[in-house]
Amino acid sequence: MKKLLSSAIVLTTTLLAAPAHSGPVLDDIKATDKLICLVNPNSPGFSVPDSEGVYQGFNTDFCRMAAAAILGDASKADIRGIGFSDSMKTLVADGAHMASRSITATGTRDADPGMAFVVTNFYDGQGFMVPRSLGVKSAAGLNGATVCAEDGSTTLLNIADWFGDRDIAYRVENIADKTARLEAFYSGKCDVYASDVTALLSDRLLSDTPEEYVVLPEVISAEPLTLVTQPDQALEAAVFWAFQVMLNADQFGINSENVAAIAADLDNQPKGVRRLLATDSATAEMAGKLGLPKDWAFQVLSQVGAYSEVFERHLGKETPFGIELKETANALVGDGGQMMAYPIR
Repeated sequence: MKKLLSSAIVLTTTLLAAPAHSGPVLDDIKATDKLICLVNPNSPGFSVPDSEGVYQGFNTDFCRMAAAAILGDASKADIRGIGFSDSMKTLVADGAHMASRSITATGTRDADPGMAFVVTNFYDGQGFMVPRSLGVKSAAGLNGATVCAEDGSTTLLNIADWFGDRDIAYRVENIADKTARLEAFYSGKCDVYASDVTALLSDRLLSDTPEEYVVLPEVISAEPLTLVTQPDQALEAAVFWAFQVMLNADQFGINSENVAAIAADLDNQPKGVRRLLATDSATAEMAGKLGLPKDWAFQVLSQVGAYSEVFERHLGKETPFGIELKETANALVGDGGQMMAYPIR
């Protein structure tokens, strides 16, 4: 009995003394002091290099979110533009830590042991864009059309299902390179350009005459666009909960402009806000278990912002997209959307 008790004490002491849970990929990020994140190389509103070659856009801000949470500095996100198929190959080959580039979560992809689908950061659907001169008002009028689509994407499967179910004849120009694909469409080689609706709105801005192209009303699929990481439970948890911090901030009306003042006056804030921002509260306890800095939530919000803030910054009413967040599935559940803020406790 004494031997068993002694062993139990040793085991308990060892467990209590053990370092915070971590993983090899998260450890690599900390050791190299940078987080390598892959994005689309040219997608207005989502990821486009600015005049200094630094990527800006909706998807790039989630790279910065992860770096702010893990390293305390959003600028330590090493953001790299890369093609769609190559981005997944790069993740599987351990050439990057995560990807924030509108990758649809599917069962087949999720089953790949080289990738982990962590959290959906944008709900979209596939649609069609056509030249205004074509005179087509509905996808039902695309019989015999040539469709430009991306090689290796879910787009091809969705097209086959939709046209096949309706017995509509079509042919595909399956082009992997985005520049070549858009050139084929804008030069008239294809009648139709197929992609996620927001990608269509983005790619239309790459035309010299965007007003000459229209997005048809049909949305033919559900596309949960998801942040993807290397398979590492610690990294997955860090990215997932950093995203939840941004959603919780929306529930409490916190953003990058007011978070410092709110954090300085926590005694007069609701309990939920204190849990979110106080370094001696639930987020600090979570931080220890996640292997993150105590002020991880504050850093995410002060350097990147709340989810709605990021959305409005790149895709909202004051941008060329003019999207009203509350009219989309990306609004919080309480506003009629599908984004649910998990409790920070």
